[in-house]
Amino acid sequence: DLVALPDFGAGAMENWGLMTFQESSLMYLPSDKLTNRKAMIAIIVSHELGHQACEMLRRFFFLFKWFGNLVTMNWWNDLWLNEGLASYFEYLGATFVEPKLSLDKIFYDHVVQPVLREDNEIGVRSLSESEDKIKGSFSLMSLFDSITYNKGASVTWMLSSFLTKKLFIRALSSYLKEFSFSNANQDDLWAHIQMVVDAQDEVQLPASVKQIMDSWTCQNGFPVLTLNLTTGTISQEQFLNKKKENSSDSYNNTWIIPISWMRNGSSQPLIWLDKSSKVFPEMQVLESEYDWILLNVNLSGYYRVNYDQLNLKRLACLLENDPKAIPAVSRFQLIDDVFALTQFGYIQIETALELTKYLAREDELFIWNVVLLNLVPENLESTLKNYEVYPLLKKYLLKRMLPIYHYYAGLIHQNVDALEDDYFAQVYLEKLFATACWLGLQDCLNLSSELYAKWMDNPEYKIPFLIRRTVCCYGVAVGSDKEWNFAWEMYNHTDSTKEDKDILLSAMSCAKDSWLLYRYLQYGLSDTLFSSNCTSIIILYVVTKDIGHRIAWEFVTENWPLLSERCGKELLHDVLKVMGRFVNTDVQIKELQVFYNTTLEEDERVATTLLLELTKFENMERRELLIKVSSWLQKNVDN
Repeated sequence: DLVALPDFGAGAMENWGLMTFQESSLMYLPSDKLTNRKAMIAIIVSHELGHQACEMLRRFFFLFKWFGNLVTMNWWNDLWLNEGLASYFEYLGATFVEPKLSLDKIFYDHVVQPVLREDNEIGVRSLSESEDKIKGSFSLMSLFDSITYNKGASVTWMLSSFLTKKLFIRALSSYLKEFSFSNANQDDLWAHIQMVVDAQDEVQLPASVKQIMDSWTCQNGFPVLTLNLTTGTISQEQFLNKKKENSSDSYNNTWIIPISWMRNGSSQPLIWLDKSSKVFPEMQVLESEYDWILLNVNLSGYYRVNYDQLNLKRLACLLENDPKAIPAVSRFQLIDDVFALTQFGYIQIETALELTKYLAREDELFIWNVVLLNLVPENLESTLKNYEVYPLLKKYLLKRMLPIYHYYAGLIHQNVDALEDDYFAQVYLEKLFATACWLGLQDCLNLSSELYAKWMDNPEYKIPFLIRRTVCCYGVAVGSDKEWNFAWEMYNHTDSTKEDKDILLSAMSCAKDSWLLYRYLQYGLSDTLFSSNCTSIIILYVVTKDIGHRIAWEFVTENWPLLSERCGKELLHDVLKVMGRFVNTDVQIKELQVFYNTTLEEDERVATTLLLELTKFENMERRELLIKVSSWLQKNVDN
């Protein structure tokens, strides 16, 4: 049985006999147009069912059996056998009951990409730790993290891909049958997979299952592969969040890597890289300028790929001429990889930007989202407007955004219900429209003003939920105090939900009149109008807006004693941390330094010294990066 509880801290729990859920994790009304909520509920329920083992579920879900309850890990060091495997099957289960969800797209977007962005620290733990380490002072609760869930699921996805799902399920069935109502460790799973592999001839592995999989579960991090198209050489190294060219540190992790690949659009047999570097003659290019290679097709492996300039140039040309020649998930991965490689010093930003030229022909929202998150990160929107890069970026991006923007704007105008089953529209359309309005697209600003005016005329009118935050923000931004006052009135309306209030708190910070923003910040000091927590939220919203960061800075410095007493040091440290992102010049950094030295108590100064140094470093790096971006855009903005 499944039961929904109004107050349940764990989110959901796979108790045998009676599984418990937060109401929001289980209850779905057919009248609810938020299809993304339906998808999330399906995923959560599938995850908890994945821990169970009952014949009905076994027959229902592709003959899968389930993990955690029927077979439990021997000790906490192999927690991923519970949570990682269940996380893998939750997506298979969810896409089975909701076929309109694209399994590979949603899995990469929700599972693989987020953990790749976390699993690149030098000190990150491995998926499976030694028992002795966990029996020591290791915090058990810290094991319930993205490494256990997302990396566990990602490595399982890779394992299933190179084994084939048929052999994978056969091995899991054998494993679960032997260890039902008992405990197992990952070596037990490897042994059962090995038995299935040994009993057939179709799938041939370069090493034992244990050797292959231990290289992924017992080592921290993941590899980046570098392909040299001229020599056909593929090399591997650990992908780290800062590449140090002259570092004396040595990271000798080596993985046994399955490489799916295609050449000129044709899928090729799986190959393996089982050493630091290896020559693959079949990957040497021909003389033809159209000869190209793509590795890790549809993200079948848990790694990033770094192509040489020759192949990247050919892939960029291919995308401009025929983007559908590369599968959608691989286009997403290609763009995500190049921006991650840029961010951490493996390649130059100009290389990544070359792969954005084709975007006028890109119709996948989840791909557009990863592009916009890299080119227009939300925490730097107002900062970018202070640099010469903004008008160049505006011209370059709008030219490419118009086709996909007009497609969805047309549906918003004429048939918004058609988007009810479009999961990625419900998740990412807001970012597309918010960026279009931020770039000053008049059609977007007019649409926001029009829909907001409809709401003002009739408070019962429902702004399309897909773009509600954007409409409220720019409805206030292009309006006057009349629009702001309406947002304030609706915020205080008794029927406003928590989500409504958050949207309106943000919208009121979008005002373009300085006096409105200052009045809003003053409201935040009132005990009768806002809680102390809301005060810091208001400051954070205002500081991220175009004209707001200077106003917020002056407000904070003028009212520091009162704010410190009202909000507490921890909340204000977060405020200062966010405000530091919008300190763009040497003069502003000096102002921040003076404020720290003259206003803060000694213990506060100690805590913020590191923050200031980080602010200086980040601003220096940002300036250098934006100079390169501006230079590239000047050469390519009209192309």
